[in-house]
Amino acid sequence: MTATSSPSSVDPAEIARFSRLSEQWWDPKGKMKPLHAINPLRLAYIRDAACRKFDRSPKSLNCLAGLRILDIGCGAGLLCEPLTRLGAEVIGVDPSDTNIAVAKLHAERGHLSIDYRATTIEAMDPRERFDIVLAMEVVEHVTDVGAFLDRCAAVLKPNGLMLVSTLNRTWKSFALAIVGAEYVLRWLPRGTHQWDKFVTPAELTHHLSRNKLAVTEEAGVVYNPLADRWSLSSDMDVNYMVIAETA
Repeated sequence: MTATSSPSSVDPAEIARFSRLSEQWWDPKGKMKPLHAINPLRLAYIRDAACRKFDRSPKSLNCLAGLRILDIGCGAGLLCEPLTRLGAEVIGVDPSDTNIAVAKLHAERGHLSIDYRATTIEAMDPRERFDIVLAMEVVEHVTDVGAFLDRCAAVLKPNGLMLVSTLNRTWKSFALAIVGAEYVLRWLPRGTHQWDKFVTPAELTHHLSRNKLAVTEEAGVVYNPLADRWSLSSDMDVNYMVIAETA
């Protein structure tokens, strides 16, 4: 398949930052610890949404069999691998060559067949189509949210499903996601996030609706320090996820 010449919405500084962290992706106690901690919640949310949409049982070991899933900004494959184990055909794309190299190596060691590509959504063949498109913790790192989501929507099949997780642009998110997570608790390297690039639910809904994608579900994601776990919540002031479906 041929690539398009569409300009990329990827920020080169973001690529460099995550490339430097790529070898630490699979260390659950390392700098990617927050992603490892939240991953079971993200996976369950995606699995359950897919099962509702495509009439599957989430209790089935191969509940995603036959579904083609695109994971944009896949990093080293933290979501790609468990989705593959659930039976999906997974295509993981990331603009960092180093991240993709780490992802391929880890998948080979686990005897998993995953189509990893060092590319961007803009450079992919626009004729490709997917049942599910994932943009998990990605939109807050791109240079043009609208253009990015335009391309995401374009590769969805009719009756497709898109899931987005990101950070709301509120003073609460500045205090918790940047000051708290990066400077006080040091969960993340300083500079991981830029508050002015956070996306409000209203802005996200606007961009999705422009592409005839209707938000059918939304949920906040909150951390309970006493239980040391992440859970879904009605509080969308900081982290949140949305499910959108093609009209």
